[in-house]
Amino acid sequence: MQPVAEQILTHARSMPEGALISAKEFLHLGSRAAVDQALKRLHERNELMRLGQGIYVLPVKTRFGTRAPAAEKVIERFAATRAETIVPHGAAAANMLGLTTQLPTKLVYLTSGPNRQFKLGAQVVEMKKAPQRMLLPTQPKAGEAVRALAWLGRQHAAEALTKLKQKLPQPVLQDLIALRPALPAWMSKSISQVLVAHG
Repeated sequence: MQPVAEQILTHARSMPEGALISAKEFLHLGSRAAVDQALKRLHERNELMRLGQGIYVLPVKTRFGTRAPAAEKVIERFAATRAETIVPHGAAAANMLGLTTQLPTKLVYLTSGPNRQFKLGAQVVEMKKAPQRMLLPTQPKAGEAVRALAWLGRQHAAEALTKLKQKLPQPVLQDLIALRPALPAWMSKSISQVLVAHG
């Protein structure tokens, strides 16, 4: 019978990149104390990276060395295993939509869950609890536009919406118009003025 640590490692290696590893999944291998101890040992041997209290990920081994798993993949696993909605922060959304060339220095995501921060190698990833209207993934592009507008602020909203009107396909603009009741008054007003009033 393999030691607990080796069994955990074997299982971790069969999981997709960014999968979260925590003691609760391995309690069939031994007591909670034994599993915690095994995870701690694997972390000390650099076989696992620690994200936070009791949460680990497997580093990715490449022919150039070992790297942290991609942040997007870790975030996807957080969303799936914690039943949370997690979306990129407004600064990242504005960059993706071509409304700013400024690249965020820290990876920030908005979440329906609690505030968290962890390190993935040299990269700091932060998750900030946000109101429901900032977590609109049902219309992904429209939700991205809402987060970008919130980050750019009231004074830049009309200019940003004018750009988005030229860039985004009509169905996305219609989604954005339909979201007005859920949005702050200044944002709804800007959307009406730019996307509705001028046809």
